Amino acid sequence: MNPLVALKVAVDALRMHALRSFLAMLGVIIGVASVIVMVSVASGAGEAIEARIKSLGTNVLVIMPGSFTSGGRRAGEGTALALSEGDLAAIRARVPTVIGAAGMVSGTAPIVVGNVNWTTQVMGVNEDYLEVRDWPIAEGKPFSEAELRSGAKVVILGATTQRELFGSASAVGEQVRIKNVPFTVIGTLTPKGQSGFGTDQDDIALVPLSTARLRLFGAEQTVPDNLRTIMVEVASAEAMTDAQEEIETLLRERRHVRAGAPDDFQVRNMAEFIRARSETQNILSLLLGATAAISLVVGGIGIMNIMLVSVTERTKEIGLRMAVGARRRDILNQFLIEAVTLCVTGGLIGLLIGGGAAIAMSIWGDWPIALKPGLVFIALLSAGLVGVFFGYYPARRASLMNPIDALRYE
Repeated sequence: MNPLVALKVAVDALRMHALRSFLAMLGVIIGVASVIVMVSVASGAGEAIEARIKSLGTNVLVIMPGSFTSGGRRAGEGTALALSEGDLAAIRARVPTVIGAAGMVSGTAPIVVGNVNWTTQVMGVNEDYLEVRDWPIAEGKPFSEAELRSGAKVVILGATTQRELFGSASAVGEQVRIKNVPFTVIGTLTPKGQSGFGTDQDDIALVPLSTARLRLFGAEQTVPDNLRTIMVEVASAEAMTDAQEEIETLLRERRHVRAGAPDDFQVRNMAEFIRARSETQNILSLLLGATAAISLVVGGIGIMNIMLVSVTERTKEIGLRMAVGARRRDILNQFLIEAVTLCVTGGLIGLLIGGGAAIAMSIWGDWPIALKPGLVFIALLSAGLVGVFFGYYPARRASLMNPIDALRYE
């Protein structure tokens, strides 16, 4: 039998029992819609989290003081001897894969403009900070070498800080007061959004490192050139592990950490955060996909049940077709095409419902989604395979009927 003719016969047979056909498709519709919604939402959430983590820099190592230990008592993270600009210079000089190193001191301070004030994180940075963070200037200019050396009273505002202080107006060239010290705004940063830890990266103000020490936070007596954090950019992701090991060895030497003693500093690899998130996301996607696949299997069982009923109802028709020359293969193909048509039609309806639901969640629920063409293809292919798998047994049963017994069937 011509496949097109078989398809027409299948459509006519399904239309004769439209309600029954729809109820049979319902399981496939729910299954495909579930696949689309669950996987697109999971993928969208994963991509959003990964983008936030990558905004910190994928080839970045973050170095911070560790815990101070005295008499067996550990004082907690960040209580050990501060890092220094000497540590930063040594890392630049002795670790060949390092292409940028940013030293920082930071604290929370109120910024005042007229009768408007906003408390934010104020960070003293060196010349490499914007490059290491891959953070372009939106308006204005970065710090000059002269401003960094002289401790100039200039500031660059993050997008959130600018909005809270100036609204939609330009901040460049305006005067602000930080801890009662006047500063001139020379630039604003492009928005970065939330970090991988859920904090607003744009709620920030940058000042030269020397300015932060001299005018805002003061210098430590034990480490006058203290740094709260050092961010190191490595040439490539492949060199991250070696660079981390070299930096740890160097800092143990500089900070006189005894062999076998715990480090009084910590080096965090941002690539590890992305790798861990990817592994978690893969497991989550697998679980969601498995849940949706169960719905497809249930729908397939419904399809098989309806096709068995259809074969029983059309026994005489099958006998008549065989009597006039239809081969067993023709009967098999006819009922198999009917099952696949049921599933693919259900898949298309489920695709529309699932896609619509995912888009609605994105618009009204502000939920990130990722609707990809590959996902649509997989959903429809899955529906077709369900039709073939669960439709084969009824179709084979119909094709194995004895024509004489089929014609005598009451």
